[in-house]
Amino acid sequence: MLSKISRAGTKEVGRIFKEGKFINSPNLTFKYIKNNDKSPKISFIAPKNVAKLAVERNLLRRRGYSALKNHMSLSPAGIAGVFIFKKYQDDVSILSDEIKNILNKIN
Repeated sequence: MLSKISRAGTKEVGRIFKEGKFINSPNLTFKYIKNNDKSPKISFIAPKNVAKLAVERNLLRRRGYSALKNHMSLSPAGIAGVFIFKKYQDDVSILSDEIKNILNKIN
């Protein structure tokens, strides 16, 4: 799990949804904006239409954070973003590959 400093807060997420650009992949959508902070802030969202139970949504978020932890160095400085799950994906290696591809597209 990423530290709280590295995750986007609710105010930032609201701003990301209003002003942000997006990149799509088969399982994830990444919405982002350029921020004045030097460190990147990235969060995960698992909507109810992906997983009905809160336990499953929290599990998806935790798996997303663990996959992102390896690729945090690829994310550009000064970015605030949100990964949104499109469908339920259990495999961390698939999530890791998609996160890596998305972050490479931004750079």
